[in-house]
Amino acid sequence: MTTFDLMRDEDTHGVIALWHTCALTRPWNDPAADIALARRSKEADILIHREDAIPVATIMVGHDGHRAWIYYLATHPDHRRKGLARTAMTAAEDWAIARGVPKMHLMVRPGNEGVIAFYEGLGYEDGAILVMQKWLDAEREALYPGPPEGTK
Repeated sequence: MTTFDLMRDEDTHGVIALWHTCALTRPWNDPAADIALARRSKEADILIHREDAIPVATIMVGHDGHRAWIYYLATHPDHRRKGLARTAMTAAEDWAIARGVPKMHLMVRPGNEGVIAFYEGLGYEDGAILVMQKWLDAEREALYPGPPEGTK
């Protein structure tokens, strides 16, 4: 049976390596800082699946009291097509349900059709909402390339 457990301190380097392997990192999102923020929050967790003590799948889940959010769903390329991503999503949904959070949200970068199809297969749909952002850290803002041309 595939299980997802809470991330431990000793998983940090393996999780970051997995996120890099899966091309989930961006210059403006320091994975070590994201991990630290999630792990010190009472409203977030990083769930991981290990094989031979090595993280091969992850999902970060958190909530704001109204909705839960999914981040960093990753499955190592050598472990794909085994149901790990579906199991991770179920674990994250169970996490939210256990906290009484009624709705799950996630973001997908435009053009990532395979990922969109995966989520649609799990019952997720376009919420017809626009996500807006503002960087509160000038250093990170300098790294952010902005929205694709023509999408402003």
